[in-house]
Amino acid sequence: MIRHIVMWKLKESAEGAGRAENARIFKERLEACRNIVPGILRLEVGIAQPGLESTYDVVLVSEFADKAALDAYQVHPTHAALKDFVMAVRESRECVDYEV
Repeated sequence: MIRHIVMWKLKESAEGAGRAENARIFKERLEACRNIVPGILRLEVGIAQPGLESTYDVVLVSEFADKAALDAYQVHPTHAALKDFVMAVRESRECVDYEV
């Protein structure tokens, strides 16, 4: 099993919206990827809560049956369609994939 964790720091404003609204949109779009390919075992998206210290705004924690499932997810059209939005709203991104 592969665990795939990604964190994004969002720009203060982008695409005509502020950070909080873009985080909400981002979460909604990522959650739409939950069942797009066989082998996605878990897909959870969190938004940093106001009042709690955080260095990133959005986090994705997902698990895949194997590397082939993760690879299929990465190139699936629904996931690929997110990339333009992500590039427009993100300030930075960190990712780690590891075997569980």
